[in-house]
This record gives sequence, C-alpha cells and structure tokens, in this order.
Amino acid sequence: MVILVPFDGGALAEAALERAVELANALGESVVALAVVPRNNGRYARERGWIDADEEFDARSVLADLRGRTNAIAAEAEFRHLVVDRYATAGEIATHIREVARDIDASVVAVGSENAGRIATGVASVGSTVAAGTTYDVLIVRNADSLRSETPG
Repeated sequence: MVILVPFDGGALAEAALERAVELANALGESVVALAVVPRNNGRYARERGWIDADEEFDARSVLADLRGRTNAIAAEAEFRHLVVDRYATAGEIATHIREVARDIDASVVAVGSENAGRIATGVASVGSTVAAGTTYDVLIVRNADSLRSETPG
C-alpha cells in the first residue's frame, strides 16, 4: 500500500508529507511524493516560489529543488514528477494526480490544502478535485504549523 502526496514545496504540502510519513510508519506503508510541473511556465513557478522574479524557468532545477525538499522532510519517500502542458489548469493537474494515485494503487492521498473538502464544486484548487477521488482515502492537512509545534525540542 502507498500514500501519495502531491508535493509543490509549499508549507501545506510539506506538512502533508510529514503527516504521510507518520501515517506510513504506523501502517507499514510507503510514501510517494509527486511533483507536477507545467512545462516552461515561469509565471506558475514564480507563484509557487520555485524561482525568483528575475530567474528563468528551468524544469531540471525546479525538480532538483523539489526532490531535495522532499528528501529533507522524508528521505524514505519516493519522489516522482510529471511535466504537464504549460497551461494546464488546476483541474487538469488534479486529474494527473488522480491517475498516478490509481496507477500506484494508493490507499491514501495526503493533500495539503486550505480549501480541499470545504466546497465540492466551484473551487479552482487541485486539492478539492483530488479530494473528490473515490478509490482512495484522503488526508487533508490544513495547518502547516501543527507538526512543528508537536515536535519535542
């Protein structure tokens, strides 16, 4: 069994990856972090903090950074990526995530999202569309600070 985590490097995605690792350790499952990167879309990359305002888009560099961030949080997680159409919508990206969930037989998809699950329709969020999947359970992580505050110091 596998826990899939759509991973864009944001705080909520990082928290979802941390939660997924905790759950995987408890259940004896593995974790797959999946980055979906639109081809040559500098604006999309800037909006997610993957590149600086004056930096040119380089998919290899973005993917290397996301892989490194995944490894820093969950060295045991498998990192996968998809490069999709430059202008892929949130719905199209979510469809790719759902296809990967099906292909790897994910038992759980851990989504870091502020709005996944609140509104079933009308939300332009990858999280809400992924959460609508019926072939896997969904873990929605809405608080990026919750894990860091639980960690003993």
